Amino acid sequence: MPARPQIAACASVRGEKGKEEREMEDGTLAHRSEEIIQLTECYSAHNYHPLDVVIERGEGTWVWDADGRKYLDCLSAYSAVNQGHRHPEIIAALIEQAGKITLTSRAFHNAEMGAFLQELCEICRMEMALPMNTGAEAVETAIKTARKWGYTIKGVPRDQAEIIVCEGNFHGRTTTIVGFSSEQQYKEGFGPFTPGFTLVPYGDVEAFRRAITPHTVGFLFEPMQGEGGVLIPPEGYLRETRAICNEQRVLYIDDEIQTGFGRTGRLFCCDHEDVKPDMLILGKALAGGVYPVSAVTASRDILGIFRPGDHGSTFGGNPLGAAVARAALRVIREEKLPERSAELGAYLKGKLLEIDSPVVREVRGKGLMIGIEIKREAGTARPYCEALRDAGILAKETHHQVIRLAPPLIITREEIDWMLPRIAQALSGGQA
Repeated sequence: MPARPQIAACASVRGEKGKEEREMEDGTLAHRSEEIIQLTECYSAHNYHPLDVVIERGEGTWVWDADGRKYLDCLSAYSAVNQGHRHPEIIAALIEQAGKITLTSRAFHNAEMGAFLQELCEICRMEMALPMNTGAEAVETAIKTARKWGYTIKGVPRDQAEIIVCEGNFHGRTTTIVGFSSEQQYKEGFGPFTPGFTLVPYGDVEAFRRAITPHTVGFLFEPMQGEGGVLIPPEGYLRETRAICNEQRVLYIDDEIQTGFGRTGRLFCCDHEDVKPDMLILGKALAGGVYPVSAVTASRDILGIFRPGDHGSTFGGNPLGAAVARAALRVIREEKLPERSAELGAYLKGKLLEIDSPVVREVRGKGLMIGIEIKREAGTARPYCEALRDAGILAKETHHQVIRLAPPLIITREEIDWMLPRIAQALSGGQA
């Protein structure tokens, strides 16, 4: 039967556990990565295809595997670790708050949430916020908000609200969200899906304009598509779609979960075109990779539609997450991370463009969110990510053909200079 080899492998892993523990007690360096990978593959559902590296600890821009090997982290947990691994100020806030109280639920008030939401609204130039935990929860919150606004404020007939989304989008993994994905694998086997979404080509202003109907309540988009392949829309796309939303009374819903808090060289990616959305969807770096915190921010006219019982989360706005997020926001401001991202991202992208590689089709990006697209005739991006791993650099392929480089925003020019020749060597097909 298909399950038998896995059962045998699991038994083998269990049998090796005692040996591994004895080696560690003896103080010798055990080669543990392979055993840990086997254990994980045995018991974990295979919903990811990670590189064969086991990260055990991290500090700043660097991580170490279970066997003590050191790597420069160029993924930052998909931009959750903009502030660097284990930033001292964020960890201090975590420890201090954990010594008081970690969870109350929204059945009661807590001493941290109000100050956190005030600081978040101020940095976002918004009036209200609704805290959640994961990015997907925040997107679902924005969808519910737009629909309820459409029915109660715009006057759309009941259950007929429509939201326009973009091809190539990645907003999360819930059944509602994957239902409006244009990536077939994300949808296969998970239907039936929630109706009410219209797909349009990313970056096409006229296609967006044509898709609007009297029932359209929102336009949900990413100002740069990270998972879609580090794609940047044409200059002016954000301004023009914002203007159309104003004309047609459609909510402009900006998903900045990956691009927010300095990743693209501005505090928010929409700032590149001086556009203010009606709703900002935030997560990842909002808590510095230390704790899951997400939120939707908007005006009082929009988020004020909720009544007690309409929406909620046991952990949303919990005191531990709120304290961590407050510290994460302070680090972004005090260390001027958006400015660092703009300066060092321009330097890194410029140096990457100088690399003469026969396998590279294009280098693109903003700030420290950069994609290196591999020509299809040269294969997929994964072997090049594996070569980078062997050279001490952790990056990951996205959309099969693109190497995504997104190091922590605290990276230094010296660290960039260290990795550039290794990237050039990996893209030449040699060993760095």
